[in-house]
Amino acid sequence: MNYFRSLLILAFIAAHLFSCKTDQRREADTSAIQIELVWKDLDRELFSCKSVADVQKFLDNHPHLAKVYFTDAPVDAAGLAAHLFSLLQNPDLQAFRNQIDSLIGDRKTSILNPLTNAFKQIKYRYPSFKIPEVEFMVTGFAGNDLYISDSLIIIGLDYFGGPSARYRPDVFDYQLRRYQKEYIVPSIIFFESNRFNKMDAGDQSLLSDMVGYGKGYEFVKQIMPQTPDSLIIGYSDENLRKTYNSQHDIWSYFIASKLLYEKTDLKKKKFIEERPFTTEIGEKVPGAIARWVGWRIVSRFMAENPDITLVQLMEIDNASRILQESGYKGQTDEDE
Repeated sequence: MNYFRSLLILAFIAAHLFSCKTDQRREADTSAIQIELVWKDLDRELFSCKSVADVQKFLDNHPHLAKVYFTDAPVDAAGLAAHLFSLLQNPDLQAFRNQIDSLIGDRKTSILNPLTNAFKQIKYRYPSFKIPEVEFMVTGFAGNDLYISDSLIIIGLDYFGGPSARYRPDVFDYQLRRYQKEYIVPSIIFFESNRFNKMDAGDQSLLSDMVGYGKGYEFVKQIMPQTPDSLIIGYSDENLRKTYNSQHDIWSYFIASKLLYEKTDLKKKKFIEERPFTTEIGEKVPGAIARWVGWRIVSRFMAENPDITLVQLMEIDNASRILQESGYKGQTDEDE
């Protein structure tokens, strides 16, 4: 199961929501680990083009862009250079790009340094982990927000200007809040967790999906322990408070409705996919609530099994075991 689509078109309060038992998410000492993060400012190269021929040469020098980044462009590959050049000539796009540079700030400080630190944490636990190359792009939303593979990450910075940007991506309002620069690195690390997140392909239950997401979120939390939970799961602080405090009612609904072992895709989507809120439970319950509950299950499992490492957690492909050993029944940590 692939838990990550083009960023944020998917889908906690931090440490004080969890008991001290669970507060074992400390960064490992990676001072001895040396990695080289290779990165390119392809947007600056693109914006320096003075003709359609220049843009075509740019695309020829980076042939992967047409194949993996401009997949939703309104033209075919033959017309891509002319389309991009027409965009580059637009004064509004040039002004927007300058604003994005201002809003993102120094790319090394805001993105590359925290990404490097996170990659070191992964490398510490998985020595064979290969560091992907990073490329930055700005195209006025002609490309994707994020493209991530084992060897390459392309970040469409124009998507992440936040509420102050003069242009925002064309997504639902409840998704917009996550299109800010603070979400870039946690989202990348969540995707990277898929490399290590073992799941039983034969288990098509909602519980399996829930625990799969929960393990992914826990991976990000342990790799980046100082990251607020809101940046990991994409809920606002207010939604996190409400959800945490009402989780007994949420869990009761899951049990009464016999949802944990539901295998029907249509029913599962109502609780696992993004929505403004989960109407079946109540308008105060955010969408994708099953993902959040899955994280609570995994968090409680780790609290009850303090000797299990992150690597060992990611190897467990039995969702029922994780639920059973977590002891989770919708209780807050204060109710333990």
